[in-house]
Amino acid sequence: MMDNAARRSEQLPYHYDDPSIMGGQLEYQEKLWEFNQTHPTDQAGKQRLLKEMFAEIGEGCHVETPAHANWGFHHVHMGKGVYCNVNFTCVDDADITIGDWCMFGPNVVIATAGHPVLPILREHHYVYAIPVVIGRNVWVGANVTILPGVTIGDNTVIGAGSVVTHDIPADSVAYGAPCQVVRPIGEQDREYYFKRRKLDVWE
Repeated sequence: MMDNAARRSEQLPYHYDDPSIMGGQLEYQEKLWEFNQTHPTDQAGKQRLLKEMFAEIGEGCHVETPAHANWGFHHVHMGKGVYCNVNFTCVDDADITIGDWCMFGPNVVIATAGHPVLPILREHHYVYAIPVVIGRNVWVGANVTILPGVTIGDNTVIGAGSVVTHDIPADSVAYGAPCQVVRPIGEQDREYYFKRRKLDVWE
């Protein structure tokens, strides 16, 4: 019979109150608390703590304070040049993989963990954890929630206030609750940068 750690790694329901799983969480939370207390001018201190807290962090990443996580970002893998605005929240019981140059607005939640719908399972402290993957150069607007098991493709824009319940393909504009693809990114985005405002720069 599999223990709870093995069940978690297989993405099966497991008991979250198992000491073999919960051990070390308070130490990670302490580092997260220290990160959230850093002075705004202490960028070197913030970068040092991010490197200690993340599973992987690329060059040039910036996370505003306060930030929140179950494990102090222990399962978060972040590419280079990522920006996270205030109240970036990772329910990181499973891996969260974020590609290069992604941007996250305020109050974004990325949740890998959930509880079964069946009431008796919740009563007996069952939880599941399924990884989330976010591709390269994705822009996630303010107040977005990304749920367990979701993959978002490269270059996609997720509109503010969306609840992302399923995979979203690359090169798309998507929004809503539940989040749906509204249109592809294409020629109109080379002409207009916002609604009917014409783009006058190009790199």
